[in-house]
Amino acid sequence: MESQRNVSEFILLGLSHDQNMQIFCFVLFLFCYAALLVGNLLILVSIRCSPLFHQPMYYFLSHLSTLDICYTSSVTPKLIADLLVERKAISYGNCMLQVFAMHFFGMIEVLILTVMAFDRYAAICKPLHYLLIMNRTRCNLLVLAAWAGGAVHSFPQFCMVIRLPFCGPNEIDHYFCDIFPLLKVACTDTYITGVLMVVNSGMVTLVTFVVLFFSYVIILFTLRNHSAEGRRKALSTCGSHITVIVLFFGPSIFAYLRPPTNFPEDKVFALFYTIIAPMFNPLIYTLRNSEMKNSMRKFWCQT
Repeated sequence: MESQRNVSEFILLGLSHDQNMQIFCFVLFLFCYAALLVGNLLILVSIRCSPLFHQPMYYFLSHLSTLDICYTSSVTPKLIADLLVERKAISYGNCMLQVFAMHFFGMIEVLILTVMAFDRYAAICKPLHYLLIMNRTRCNLLVLAAWAGGAVHSFPQFCMVIRLPFCGPNEIDHYFCDIFPLLKVACTDTYITGVLMVVNSGMVTLVTFVVLFFSYVIILFTLRNHSAEGRRKALSTCGSHITVIVLFFGPSIFAYLRPPTNFPEDKVFALFYTIIAPMFNPLIYTLRNSEMKNSMRKFWCQT
């Protein structure tokens, strides 16, 4: 633990060294972050202030919007601010906090997406028992379990990372503090730690994605017995969920399910699950959902 005090801060190399590219990225990501905040807050307020909040799907969607804001806010404000300065420094404490917050909120989001898939499975495959299966008590317990799962996932990783000795160099080839870039600058053998991180992050993400994939296969198979109108409505809802899952899980699996090394593509893929996917979630869930659009129209027209 003593050797950690040799490094009081890390230098982030960022997305690009080109000044014009940094200005372009600043404008782009400032717009993306503003759109993310406005879109998710719009969904959050519209659901909370309407009868939709009492429906399980929208109850979970409101939690997803909250997590999108928390998850992205652990990375994006620092990224935007660093695009305006030449020396992109982050203190040791803030770096460790960023690692914890990213994986804590990220895993909760993964589990909430899983809960939303279970909700759609219950609604489409067990319609007669849906209200019994997805009562408010069970919904609350599922959300609580997602937060507990986030803690179970992130605390062991945080404990492993915070015990790593950092004695120089302190340059991280990324735009935020993450596990694999930190393993690269640690002055000790990190092979075992890297394998544990792959299992804890990569395998968990892959297994969750496979479970979600097969759950939606079962849902789509069950839709054959529904009416044309029922199929259209269910496909619209499930299509939104599947789009979000692909945008979030695809880059995450690439980033964490591999040997703990850094690739030039890491920064680009990280943009998808830290900024782009959370930004598009409000559009995906509203443009393809007539109930959500009607509720937003009624609420904001009244105000």
